[in-house]
Amino acid sequence: MKPQSNLTVNYPSMPELTARGMILGALITVIFTASNVYLGLKVGLTFSSSIPAAVISMAILRMFKHSNILENNMVQTQASAAGTLSAIIFILPGLLMLGYWQGFPFWQTLLLCACGGSLGVLFTIPLRRAMVVNSDLPYPEGRAAAEILKVGSEIRREEAAGEDTSKKETGMKDIVGGTALAGLFSLCANGFHVVSSEFSYWFSIGSAVTRIPLGFSTALLGAGYLIGIASGMAILVGTLLAWYIFVPYLTSTLIPADGQSAAAFANAIWAQKVRFIGAGCIGIAAVWTLIRLAKPVVDGIKMSINALRANDTEEKKALHHTDIDMSPKSVSLVFLAILIGLFITFYAFVSNAGLSLSVTIMFIVVGILVAILMGFFVAAACGYMAGLIGTSASPISGIGILGIIISSLVVLGIGSSAGVFATLEGTQFATAFAIFITSVIVSIASISNDNLQDLKTGYIVGATPWKQQVALILGSIIGSFAIAPVLNLLYQAYGFTGALPRAGMDPTQALAAPQATLMTTIAQGIFSASLDWNYILFGVGVGIAAIIIDLILTKNTKSLALPPLAVGMGIYLPPTLEIPLVIGSVMGYFIHKSLKARAVRRSPGHEEEDVEACNHRGVLFASGLIVGESLMGVIIALLIVVSVTSGGSENPLALVGKDFQSTADILGLLCFIAMIVIFVRHIFITKFSPEDAESK
Repeated sequence: MKPQSNLTVNYPSMPELTARGMILGALITVIFTASNVYLGLKVGLTFSSSIPAAVISMAILRMFKHSNILENNMVQTQASAAGTLSAIIFILPGLLMLGYWQGFPFWQTLLLCACGGSLGVLFTIPLRRAMVVNSDLPYPEGRAAAEILKVGSEIRREEAAGEDTSKKETGMKDIVGGTALAGLFSLCANGFHVVSSEFSYWFSIGSAVTRIPLGFSTALLGAGYLIGIASGMAILVGTLLAWYIFVPYLTSTLIPADGQSAAAFANAIWAQKVRFIGAGCIGIAAVWTLIRLAKPVVDGIKMSINALRANDTEEKKALHHTDIDMSPKSVSLVFLAILIGLFITFYAFVSNAGLSLSVTIMFIVVGILVAILMGFFVAAACGYMAGLIGTSASPISGIGILGIIISSLVVLGIGSSAGVFATLEGTQFATAFAIFITSVIVSIASISNDNLQDLKTGYIVGATPWKQQVALILGSIIGSFAIAPVLNLLYQAYGFTGALPRAGMDPTQALAAPQATLMTTIAQGIFSASLDWNYILFGVGVGIAAIIIDLILTKNTKSLALPPLAVGMGIYLPPTLEIPLVIGSVMGYFIHKSLKARAVRRSPGHEEEDVEACNHRGVLFASGLIVGESLMGVIIALLIVVSVTSGGSENPLALVGKDFQSTADILGLLCFIAMIVIFVRHIFITKFSPEDAESK
C-alpha cells in the first residue's frame, strides 16, 4: 500500500475545536439525525451528512472573524455522526415488532447509541495509521470533503488579503458546477419526480426472471470516478453473479406466490435469499480483510503507544500535530465510562426479564463482551468498506445481519444452559436481547464507517486526529439525544410494519423499517430453528473463491485485483445503486488512459503535470456531484418531515403522478447520459502548457 502524504496540507497554527464550532456542529447533528431517522424508516436509506455539514459550516462560519479550514473540518466531523449513528434504526425497531418494547425508553436508547458510537470512535484509533495514513484506499467522500474545504479556505484567504479572485482558477467553479448540476437533477428526480432516479427492464428466459438495472445517482457516479477501476469491477462481478446467475436460477426452480408478478417474485428472491449469499460473502471477506490488516494494525498500535508513552518529553514534542491520537489515559477513561454506560443500559434491559441475579449478570457480561469483540471486528471491516466505496453506499445492514446471527447464536447457547427457553416469554426475551446486543454492534459499525472517512479528510487538510476523535464522540452523544424522541414521534404517528401503537390505525401508512424487519425475522428464525443457513454458507464459499482469485491476480499482475469485500457488496446492495458506481469507475479508467495519450501528444516532457491538472479538475467536479445530491437530499428530507408531521403529503414537491412514470424513466436516462457527457467534457477542457510547469 502506498501512503498519500502528498495530498496533505498543514495548518498547524489554526484553532480547531472552538465553542462556536461545537455549537454549530450540535445543531446540524440534531437536524440531520431527525431527517435520517425518518428516511431510514420509510425507505431503508440514509444520507451521508459529512459533506453537507462542511458546506453549511463554511457558509455560516465565514461570517465570523478568524474562522478557518480546520474549524470547518471539526464541524463536519462532529455533524457527520448524524448520517451514521441513525443507522441504529436498521435494528432497534425490531424490539417493538417483537412486542417486547411498547416505545423507545429515552435513557436506554440514549446510552445504547452513545456508548456504541463512542466505541466506534475508540476502535478506529489503532486503525488510523494502517487504513488512512499508510493506505491507498480512495475514501471518495473523505477526499471530496477535503477538496471542498481546501477550495473554500483558499478563496477566504485570498479575499481577506484583498486579492481579486474573480478570474483565478481556484477550483470553486468545478465544485459549484458539479454541485449545481447534481442538485438540480436530484430536485427533479426526488423532489418534483419528473425524472426517474432509477429504472429496471425486467425480462424472462423460460421460467427464469432477471433485470437490466439502471441507477441515475450523480453522487454515486462521482464516487465511482474516485474509487478506481478495481473496486468498480469487483462490484460489477458481484452484481452479475446476483442478477444473472443466482436470481435467474432460483426463480426458475422456486414457485411464486399466487398472483405475484415476475418482477415482484425476482425481487423477493433477491431480498430473502440472494442477499444472504452477499452477507456470507461480506462476512468471510471481512475476516480475510482483518487478517490482512493484522500486521499493519498491530504496527500502528505499537507506533501509537510508543508515541504516546513519550508524554511531554522531547520525543513527544517532536511529533507532528497530524500524528497525535487521543492519549492512553483519555482512551482508558472514555472506555471505562462506556463500560459503565453499557452495564447500566444492559441491566435495565435484562432485569425486566425476571431472571435470577446470577443469570442476569451472566447475560449482561456476555452481551457486553459480544458487543465489544464483534464491534472491533466490524470497525475494521466497515472502515475498509468505507475506504473502498464511501460511507453512503457501505452496506451497514449487511454487517447488521452478521451481527444478529452471531448475537443470536451466543444468546441461544447461554439461554439453553440457563433454561431460559422453558417459556414463551423466555424465548421472546432471548430474541429481544440478541437484537439489543446487535444495536450496539450496528452503532459501532456506523460510526467506525464514518470516522475513518473523517480522519482521511483531516489527514488531507492537516487536522489533529485526537481533536477529530473528540469531536466525533461529541457528535455521537449529541445525536443520541435526538434518536429516541424522533423514533417515538414517528412510531406514535405511523407505527411500524407489524407494530402499531393504537387500534384502528391504517397499516398501509406504517413505516416499513425494512432492515429491522429482516433482522428480526432472522433472529426469530434462529431461535425457532427455522433459518435456512444454506445461502449464508454458500456466500462464504463465494467469498473464499473471490479471495483466491484476488490473490492470484495481485500476485501475477500489477494492475489487476478483485477486492472480495466489493464482490460481496455487489451481491448484497441494490443493483440500481451499484451501476452508477461501476459506470463512474469505468469512466475514470478510460479518462485517465485518454489523458495520458493526449499528454504525450500535446505536452512532451510534461505528461504527469497535464494528467494531474485534468484529473484534479475531475476530482473537484466529482466532489461537486456528491455535494449537490447530498445537500438536496437534506433539503428534501427536511421538507418531507415537516410536511408529513403537519399532516401533509409524503411528496410535497411532486409535480406529476404515477402515470408519468414511463416518461420520467426516459427523461432520467437522457439526463444521466447528459451528465456523463458534461463530466467527461469538463475534464478534457483543461489545457496545459509547459509555462504552467515552469511556474510551479
